[in-house]
Amino acid sequence: MNDCERIRRPVTVADFRMAECAGRGLVIVIDDDEEILQALTGLIRMEGYSCEHYGSATEFLAAATQVSSRFPGPVCVLCDVRMPEVDGLALQQRLAEAGDPPLVLMSGNSGAAETVRAFRAGVIDFLLKPIEDDLLFTALEKALAVSRERQQTASKAADAADRVAQLTAREYEIIRLVSQGLINRDIAERLGIAVRTVKLHRQRAMEKLNVHGMVDLVRLNPLDQSGR
Repeated sequence: MNDCERIRRPVTVADFRMAECAGRGLVIVIDDDEEILQALTGLIRMEGYSCEHYGSATEFLAAATQVSSRFPGPVCVLCDVRMPEVDGLALQQRLAEAGDPPLVLMSGNSGAAETVRAFRAGVIDFLLKPIEDDLLFTALEKALAVSRERQQTASKAADAADRVAQLTAREYEIIRLVSQGLINRDIAERLGIAVRTVKLHRQRAMEKLNVHGMVDLVRLNPLDQSGR
């Protein structure tokens, strides 16, 4: 779902306030009870978070497919488990496939079996209505922390992929062999080139990847960052 989003940049005082709230976290609330929906939305905004609300998971999923513009920051979903058409557990499966955002479920009459199913499906927390404020914000902070970590991981992977894409075919081939533990002489013999040529391509590749040794190279893991 994040693939459909564009990042906004603040240009007005109101924008800066919205960006500040988004930086703390965007909470997407989904509930078919309008009174609960408005109450939760107001409470979350009063705590300084950004908040969107939808009357159904179907409405949220439809909106998520549209190109939107948001300020950067972690995102989580707070959804009632008993929803028409797409219930909370079905939504969890959709969000898991997308990789983000994490989900917190809530319910007024769920039993132990449904709660266990939810946790096994990967929800961050399962809250019972009426929800105490402390429990609500503890769960939301936990979910936003997960989202923040996922976003950072995705950003690092995208940056690594961009750097790998700058390599020539020969540089990539040599750095792939380096990451497998081969030394310059062995690489030269395998590729039928001079050792000094291997050294030259290796140095250029390391500069493009912005790594300074084997430890950094292994952490980058260029084999996982390219479809070559």
